[in-house]
Amino acid sequence: MQVFAILPAAGLGTRMAGPKPKQFLTLDGTPILIHSLRAFAAVERITAIYVAVRKPEVERVEAQIAEFGFTGRVKVVEGGDKRQESVAHALAALPAEPDDVVLVHDAVRPLIDVATIDRTIDAVIQTGAAIVGMPAIDTIKQVERTAHGALITATIPREFVVLAQTPQGFRYGLLRSAFAEAEADGFVGTDEASLVERAGHSVAVVPGTQVNLKITQPGDLELAEFYLKQRA
Repeated sequence: MQVFAILPAAGLGTRMAGPKPKQFLTLDGTPILIHSLRAFAAVERITAIYVAVRKPEVERVEAQIAEFGFTGRVKVVEGGDKRQESVAHALAALPAEPDDVVLVHDAVRPLIDVATIDRTIDAVIQTGAAIVGMPAIDTIKQVERTAHGALITATIPREFVVLAQTPQGFRYGLLRSAFAEAEADGFVGTDEASLVERAGHSVAVVPGTQVNLKITQPGDLELAEFYLKQRA
């Protein structure tokens, strides 16, 4: 059995309000993408890592891969306009068998730890599909969007809710099938698990941590710097 990791990194990161995509911003002097790659490269069970980037960024990422010593272990593929398209391109490039494990991880979650990655692999081997998730702390409200703003329609019990993180892992055959069904129906999901759920397969949850944050807004970068110093 082989284990592959896919890091979609073709996003433009518009919420960061800067000219540089967030995956190329630096965290403690090192590109965010490289931090994410280091975590997966440290997991011995992972056969290869595939990074999906926009065509203009391919040379830059290949140069960073060489600079930080990932040549041979990390492959670069051209991504698409949407995350789902980027992951589909990477899936098509994998030399994988149906029972192999595929992990998909946000390139801008640079503080993922090896232990969580290992637990996710174990959960996929056991159940076929698993994601990292955090229990909800705040009260969750369901709303209806109106011209005058949002109106609450229900309060959702927190025990029924988790906040999805990554990595999200699946048996390769299951994930390829779910992607094929989604493409045939013109369905675009919010993450890989939503496609697998739609295909009728249950997805397990592996406990995550607050440290595994997604760099989305400028304040997130400052928080990641803090967590990184605490880890050091």
